[in-house]
Amino acid sequence: MGCSPGDKECNGNEQPAHEVTITKGFWIGQTEVTQEAYRKVMNGQNPSRFKGAKLPVETISWNDADAYCRAIGGRLPTEAEWEYAARAGSPDGRYGDLDQIAWYDKNSGGKTHEVAGKAPNAWGLYDTLGNVWEWTADWYADKLLTPTDPKGPTSGQYRALRGGSGNASPASARASYRNRSGPDSRLNVIGVRCVGDLP
Repeated sequence: MGCSPGDKECNGNEQPAHEVTITKGFWIGQTEVTQEAYRKVMNGQNPSRFKGAKLPVETISWNDADAYCRAIGGRLPTEAEWEYAARAGSPDGRYGDLDQIAWYDKNSGGKTHEVAGKAPNAWGLYDTLGNVWEWTADWYADKLLTPTDPKGPTSGQYRALRGGSGNASPASARASYRNRSGPDSRLNVIGVRCVGDLP
C-alpha cells in the first residue's frame, strides 16, 4: 500500500509505501453502486443530485453507504481491500491513461457519468478512479502501517475515502491517494462500492 514507485504526486499520508497481507478472500462490486440498485434496496430512496438509473448513487452519508452494503449481504471495503482491488496487480499509481480510465475535473463537465463508461482495470473493475469518491469502512488515520488485515483506528472524526471524483484533480485519481470526510457528510461527489466475504 501507499505511494507507487516513481510517483511524484504522493502526499505524506500515502507514505511510506509498505507491504500488507490480506488473509481473507473477498468480492468487490464491478462498478460503483448505481441509483437504480440503491432505489431497489433502500425503499425507493435516491438522494442523488445528478439523477439517472445508471449514474452512481451519491449524496449519501457513511451510515447510508454502510446500511446499503449490509442490506445486500455485504459490507464496506477496508482501505487495504479497496487499494488492492483498485491496483489489480499493478504497482503503478494508475492502471492506464487517465482520460481513458477516469472522470475527473478536466473531463467530467462537473457532473457524474454512467458507471462503466471508461476502461476497466485488469480485473474488470470500473471507475475505481474518478467519477465519485468511495466510502471505506475505516476511520481515517494519517498513517496506515498495520501489516496484516489493517482496519484503521477503532474511532475517529473522519471516515476514509478513496478513488477521486469528477470534480477532483488528476492527482487524486491514483490508487494510493487518500481522502477523508465526516461520516455524516452528504456530498454529491461521494458514493459507494460494496465488498463481500468469501466462504
